[in-house]
Amino acid sequence: MAGNSERRGAVRKPGSKKGAVVGSGGRGRKALEGRGPTPKAEDRTYHPAHQRKLAAEARSQGRTKESERRRRGQEEIVSGRNSVLEALRAGIPGKTLYLSSWIESDDRVREIVALTSAVQMPLREVGRADLDRMTDGAVHQGVALEVPPYAYADLDDLLDAAAEQSSPPLLIALDSVTDPRNLGAVVRSAGAFGAHGVIVTTRRSAGVTAAVWKVSAGALARVPVARVPNLSRALADLRKAGVFVVGLDGGADSSMRDLPFAADPLCLVVGSEGKGLSRLVREQCDAIASIPIASSVDSLNAGVAAGIALYQVAGER
Repeated sequence: MAGNSERRGAVRKPGSKKGAVVGSGGRGRKALEGRGPTPKAEDRTYHPAHQRKLAAEARSQGRTKESERRRRGQEEIVSGRNSVLEALRAGIPGKTLYLSSWIESDDRVREIVALTSAVQMPLREVGRADLDRMTDGAVHQGVALEVPPYAYADLDDLLDAAAEQSSPPLLIALDSVTDPRNLGAVVRSAGAFGAHGVIVTTRRSAGVTAAVWKVSAGALARVPVARVPNLSRALADLRKAGVFVVGLDGGADSSMRDLPFAADPLCLVVGSEGKGLSRLVREQCDAIASIPIASSVDSLNAGVAAGIALYQVAGER
């Protein structure tokens, strides 16, 4: 009945009124915020992806340390079938020969294995990925040879080598050529045309590295490389020893076709592709010659220029 206050449920119990209530005072705020975004799988220590990440970092760090050791001259890796074969033929004291597990054998590989066995050099069979890592991704053709640091020759050693062959000395000097591929190409041309050695400087010049071994195609095992602290001073010493010095420069008046002193004791000087011959080196030259090229081409790199000059000298001799 209306107005019947005795009916059950007609009277609201205390505290059951809906509306604003007393707050928590921030006590539950942290629980409401949650734990944030889910971490990546590689960042969760218990996840297999995290273990793979750590392994990849370890491999990367190992490659970095290995490259650093090679730069400091502690070890060197010669890769490629021709380069390794020529190094073994020349009696380079290799430390270890590495062969790919799935290498396709040919005459070169068989001779490499035979030469290795003859000197009782350790031979290890490794995977292609290991060879890729050892050679810094170079084209190794399934063969790599660990050799000690390159032993540079002295300037007198180059002259002695020419005296032993009873032929006028023919040398190549590189002025601030920093690309190891150019050095390798020069050494290869020097071996092809009978030069007695190559001269580089200790600073601002490429040294003998695995890339030089690779580009030289094994010629580095036959052609000595001498390293001098000062090229202009070394050229002055050569002139005192009776060697004529001819610099190669694109702006010279005389042409390579009329190369002077070709039949005499000769040292050809090749400058860098950008700056050419330095002033002090130019002052030590008995003559400056240029290689005729088309006007549409600015210059030739050091490796090509040296090869053309050596070919011309070989023809004159």
